Amino acid sequence: MVSFLRLAVRRIAVLPVMVLGVTLLVFVVLQFSPVDPAMTALGQGSSQQARAAWRAEHGLDDPVPVQYLRFLGQLLQGDLGMTAPPSQPVADRIAVAFPLTVQLTALGLGLAVVLAVIMGVTAAVNRDRWPDQVIRLVSVAGVAIPSFWLGIVLIQQFALNTSIFPTGGYTNPGDSFGGWLSTMALPAIALALPVAASLSRLVRTSMINELDRNYVRTATGNGLPRWLVLRAVLRNAMLTPLTVLGLRVAYLLGGAVVIETIFDLPGMGKLILEGVTGNDTALVQGVVLVIAMAFLAVNLVVDLMYLLVNPRIRTV
Repeated sequence: MVSFLRLAVRRIAVLPVMVLGVTLLVFVVLQFSPVDPAMTALGQGSSQQARAAWRAEHGLDDPVPVQYLRFLGQLLQGDLGMTAPPSQPVADRIAVAFPLTVQLTALGLGLAVVLAVIMGVTAAVNRDRWPDQVIRLVSVAGVAIPSFWLGIVLIQQFALNTSIFPTGGYTNPGDSFGGWLSTMALPAIALALPVAASLSRLVRTSMINELDRNYVRTATGNGLPRWLVLRAVLRNAMLTPLTVLGLRVAYLLGGAVVIETIFDLPGMGKLILEGVTGNDTALVQGVVLVIAMAFLAVNLVVDLMYLLVNPRIRTV
């Protein structure tokens, strides 16, 4: 436990440096944006004198390092700036949209992990037999299918043709859990299937490697029940898929932005689309920052989980 805590503190200590790097990267990239915040705020009919006065008032004429330090100071206070007129705090807009994106990502991740384990274990246990061949074919096809195209197909088949699910929109789970599940089902499936396909291949490979180890043959030869052996094999085999789970969560977060637009969900995807189409740099900057921070947090959790379930790495 002491070694785990030492490594965990080491991982956590690096996090502020990574956060600082993310804020710097986002800030610098948006400095090259051709969008004039003054024109966005005052309108295209505003005069050059008015726009110059607005830039001076908001410190946009200051040196870039000064602007960045001011930006960091505002972040520490939870201030992400104001949206384009009609002005609203960016933080308030994100506070409403981000929970929906988290819900969609969590549903997609849960479904992807369950499907990946079922497919991977089934393929490994039936190695080179027809279930394995079918699952490998399905996994290859799943990796090749873009989630946005899959979302469109799901809408056509299960919303337009059969009316089993709604074509889009969102229902708050506090108002109706059944309605919430109905509106989130198709987006979650569209997100989960490509991730499940890629993870299942890792689970299959890891399971096969573990099944070929001596301890499995010894346990089987001693008459241990098959389900008990497979449980131990699965626990050891999940270490490798766990290492790439953080990257898959990043894919889910990025994919959720696109899927939310297709299914008309008022999440972060809708916000970033609104910011891009409305030339609202503050809104885009705030959304990108929050998504990047969420990615860092998820990767930290995955790293800690890997340290927890893999005692061997604690001695490194």
